[in-house]
Amino acid sequence: MDDYIGNATDEKNFHMTAMEHHETPISRSKAFPGAAIVKRTLVEYKKGTRIFSQGDASTHVLYIQQGSIRMSVVSRSGKEAVIGLLGPGDFLGENCMSGLPFRMSTATAIMGTKVLVIEKREMIRALRAEHAFSDRFISYMLSRNMRVEEDLIDQLFNSTEKRLARTLLLLASYGKPGQPHKMLPKISQETLAEMIGTTRSRVNVFMNKFRKLGFIDYKGTIRINHSLLNIVLHD
Repeated sequence: MDDYIGNATDEKNFHMTAMEHHETPISRSKAFPGAAIVKRTLVEYKKGTRIFSQGDASTHVLYIQQGSIRMSVVSRSGKEAVIGLLGPGDFLGENCMSGLPFRMSTATAIMGTKVLVIEKREMIRALRAEHAFSDRFISYMLSRNMRVEEDLIDQLFNSTEKRLARTLLLLASYGKPGQPHKMLPKISQETLAEMIGTTRSRVNVFMNKFRKLGFIDYKGTIRINHSLLNIVLHD
């Protein structure tokens, strides 16, 4: 995966552009406001471009500066499952820090996306030497671990309707500052179905229900209204 550096725009011309990258301090970018200097490479991907694949060598960590990335896994029988959608401010590929030599999942850009690539050796140096960066990364990983536990509880105990409502709220970054309109990135019903473990037809039924009840505005893009929270809180 060392090839995934540069100004890549698609898989076809990827290797042609791999040497066009440049390294600059993260502190100059809005991606890490106030962080100490950490070497990174900015990479751009077009919609539909695969950033890395399940089983690829795991050599670096990525940070999403702009756009959205779908994370998925494929079973030995060929069945694919979406395990999450990541957006600006999220890390991915961090499993390389644990010594895992290969990627456990596949990352695909679902819109034009910009990521910062931090090589494993540089990531280790930064975590040891730059405390502000280390604190931010640890805080993120703790929050993500909590999210995984919440997702498991959601799958085990909640209805399909409640799982969908919770997923929509999470995708809209509900409750986070700077998200006054609660707009979702463009996402298909098939992807939503894969994320909550149901069929597209069931997702369609509940999306229409949420729209009729005024919980969402659904015309191409999806706007989440705060009233959707009632579905999650209702027992």
